[in-house]
Amino acid sequence: MSAFIAARARPSLAERLADLAVEALIDEADLSPKPALVDRRGSGAHRDLDLKLMHASARALWPAFHAMAEAAGDAELGLPLRETIGRLGREGEARMLAVTGGVNTHRGAIWALGLLVTAAALEPSQAAPQQMSLRAARLARLEDRQIPAQAPSHGERVRQRYGVRGAREEAQCGFPGVLHHGLPQLKRSRRAGFDENHARLDALLAIMAQLADTCVLHRAGLEGLACMQHGARMVLDAGGSATLAGRRCLKALEHDLLALDASPGGAADLLAATLFLDRLEPMLGAPIGSL
Repeated sequence: MSAFIAARARPSLAERLADLAVEALIDEADLSPKPALVDRRGSGAHRDLDLKLMHASARALWPAFHAMAEAAGDAELGLPLRETIGRLGREGEARMLAVTGGVNTHRGAIWALGLLVTAAALEPSQAAPQQMSLRAARLARLEDRQIPAQAPSHGERVRQRYGVRGAREEAQCGFPGVLHHGLPQLKRSRRAGFDENHARLDALLAIMAQLADTCVLHRAGLEGLACMQHGARMVLDAGGSATLAGRRCLKALEHDLLALDASPGGAADLLAATLFLDRLEPMLGAPIGSL
C-alpha cells in the first residue's frame, strides 16, 4: 500500500470523535443489568424502546457528531460555533426520530455528547475530563438565538415544577454528575478489581444516587426520585453491583422503579458522557490515525 493510500485510510479526528460518541451510546445501551432501563435483558420501564432501536438510534447520530467535530476544528469557542452545533444537533435529532419512528431515544445524549465532541475537537491537546467539561460548559452557557419556538419539553416542565437542575443546567455547570460521581466511581470500582461491566454499573449508580433525574421526576414525581437515589446508594453501600449484597439491592431497586414506571434516562445519558470522557484522554494522547 502506498503512503498516500495509507494516509487516506486513517480516520480523521472528527471521525474518531464521532466513533467514540456512538460507541459510548451503544455501550451504555448494552450495559446490563441496568435498573428499569433498556438493556440486553429487555425494555425496562419502556414500552416503546428496545435494544435494537437504541442501537439504530445511536448509529443514526454519527453524522451529527462528525459534523459538530468538523465545525469545531475550524472555529473558536463563541456564539457562531454554539449556534452551528445547535443546528447540527437539531438535524441529528430529526434523523434520530426518522429512524425510530418518532420515539425519543437519545435527545438528552445529543445535547451532552454533542457539547463534549465539540469541546474535544476545539482543543484536542487538552483532553483531561476537567478541561473538556469546562469548554463544554462555556459553550452551553451561550444562548442559541436560532432555537425555533416550541412547546416546553418534559424536562423543562419538570425543572420549572420542582426547581431542579435539568440537562441544560447540568452541562452549564460542567457535568458535575460525570466529573464528581460517574468517573470517580468508575475508577474506584476498577481499582477494587471489579470487571468492566460492574465498574460501569457502579458508575451509573453513583450518578443515580445524586442526580435530580428529570426523566424519573416526569414519570414518578418526588417519590420516584427518592426511590432511585436511595436505592442506588443502598447498592453502593452494600459493596457495589459486583457483590452478592449489592446485587440483591440492585434487584430490589429495579423492582421498585418498575412498580413506579420510572426509568432513569437522565442518568443513562450522563453514563454515556462518562464513558466518552473515560476513553477520550488516552485516545487523543495517541497520534491521529494510530488507533
